[in-house]
Amino acid sequence: MGVDLRQVVAAILTLTMFVMLGQMIKRDHFDSLRETLPGESQDVQFDSANTIANDGLVKLSKRSKGPWMEDIQELKPCWRRTDFDEIEKFKGYVTFSLTNGPEYHVSQIADAVVVARYLSATLVLPDIRGSKPGDERNFEDIYDVERFMKSLDGIVKVERELPNEISIRDLAAVKVPNRVTEDHIVESVEPIFRSKGNIRLATYFPTVNMRKTAQKSSVDSVACLGMFGTLELQAEVHEVVDSMIERLRTLSRKSDGQFIAVDLRVEILENKNCHRSGSTGAKSCYNAEEIALFLRKVGFGTDTTIYLTQSRWDNSLSVLKDIFPKTYTKETIMPEEKKGKFLESEDSEFEKVIDFYICSQSDVFVPAISGLFYANVAGKRIASGKPQILVPADIPGTSAAITNYLSPYVAKKNHLAYSCFC
Repeated sequence: MGVDLRQVVAAILTLTMFVMLGQMIKRDHFDSLRETLPGESQDVQFDSANTIANDGLVKLSKRSKGPWMEDIQELKPCWRRTDFDEIEKFKGYVTFSLTNGPEYHVSQIADAVVVARYLSATLVLPDIRGSKPGDERNFEDIYDVERFMKSLDGIVKVERELPNEISIRDLAAVKVPNRVTEDHIVESVEPIFRSKGNIRLATYFPTVNMRKTAQKSSVDSVACLGMFGTLELQAEVHEVVDSMIERLRTLSRKSDGQFIAVDLRVEILENKNCHRSGSTGAKSCYNAEEIALFLRKVGFGTDTTIYLTQSRWDNSLSVLKDIFPKTYTKETIMPEEKKGKFLESEDSEFEKVIDFYICSQSDVFVPAISGLFYANVAGKRIASGKPQILVPADIPGTSAAITNYLSPYVAKKNHLAYSCFC
C-alpha cells in the first residue's frame, strides 16, 4: 500500500500542535501576564487623585520607564547632642546580648541605651547570638565598635567588657518590653538595679508595631539616637554588601541600575499560619507567584532585577523567575571569595545582616512577609530618604496604580522614624 505524503505531513503537524498545546497549558498563566499586564511599553500613570503622589512622598522617576520612584531628600535627626545633659557619675553596669538578627538588634540597642542612660549606668558592649546553640559572635564581627562608642560619647558610658571583679553570675536578669518607657524603668528596672548594682537586660517583643505614638517622653531622643545613630557595619561586611548592591545595579542596566529587594523566605512561607487572614482580612505573607503577579500588575517590566532574601535557590521560586528572569539570591551575586565566610551556614547572622542592609538600600522594597524585619527596614529607609516601600495585595483586574500600595508607614507618616527625623 502506498503512503500518502499529505497524510504524513498532516500527522506531523497534528502531533506538533498537541506538543505546543501542552506547553501552552503548562505556561498559559505566565504567558497571559506578559500579554495583558503593563510595564514594558509605557510608563505607569499615577492616580492624580491620590494625595500621596502630591505629598512629596512619591515622585515618578524620569530616568526609566515603569513605576520607579525617586528618592527624596534625606531627613535630618530631630535630636541634637546638646539636648542631653552630661552625666557626671556612672554607677553599675548594664549588659545585654543582640539576638535573632539585625531587625531585632536595632530595637535591643535602643532599649539598652535608654535603660543605661536613665540609670546613669555603664553599658557593656554586647555579644551577638544566633538562633542556633553555640552561634555566638563578638560585636565587632558585624558592627563598627568605634562608631558605636563614639556615637554614645557623652550620652552613655560604654565599656568593651565587664571588669574582672564582676562575675556574670552576679548579674540580675531583667526583662523589658520593646520601646521601654520611663515608667516601666522606674517601676520594674530601677529597684532591681539599685538593689543588685548590675543587671543583664533582655528585650522581649509583645508587638512588632513600630508606629509612632502621640505621647512624648523624656527618653524619646535617647531612643532615637540608639535606634538610628549607633549601628554601622564593620568594614568587611560593609564591603560585601556594597559589592552585592553594585552587582545588582550592573545587572539592571535596562532600568538604569534600579532594582527591587523582596523579603521572601521559603521556610516562613511554609508555615501553616503564614497565609491566615487577621481581623482586617489582610494577609501576613505572599508567596513567589503572588509577588510576581503583584509586581507585574503595578507595572514592573520583565527585565526588572529582583533580589530575594532567600539565601539559596528553592524550586518554589521558579514561578517568579519565569516572569522576572533577573531574580537572584545571595549565592548568585555574592563575590566567590566571600562565600566561604558569609554563606557558611543556613540562617547565619551574616546572611540576615546582608539582607537587612540590601533591603534598606534598594530602589524599591517589597515585604512579602509582615513583621519586625519589614518594620525596621522601613524605619531605616524613611530615615535615609528611600520611602519606596510597596506592600503586596491581591489586585483584581490587570493593572493598578502603584501609589495605592505604598506602605502605610510612609503614606500615613506613622512610623516611629517620623518622630526621630524631620
